[in-house]
Amino acid sequence: MKIQPLADRVLVLPAPAEEKTIGGIIIPDTAKEKPLQGEVVAAGKGTKDEEMILKVGDKVLYGKYSGTELEFEGVKYLMMRQSDVLAVLA
Repeated sequence: MKIQPLADRVLVLPAPAEEKTIGGIIIPDTAKEKPLQGEVVAAGKGTKDEEMILKVGDKVLYGKYSGTELEFEGVKYLMMRQSDVLAVLA
């Protein structure tokens, strides 16, 4: 990974949105819910006050409006603070 988050930030690759159909009508991408699940692809080292608990490969749940969207080499990621992550999936 060429992006290295600093301090208590993590880089998350969002899970693809599930395509929904209602009575044969396909809901377009623009109307789909933002995915709330993703995988940590890079993590900072933490701060002196907060230890980095998340690690690369963790499947996480995050809030609907968490993080900052960024695109790198054609792939969309979310950069967020560790505290924006709600849970780690086992």
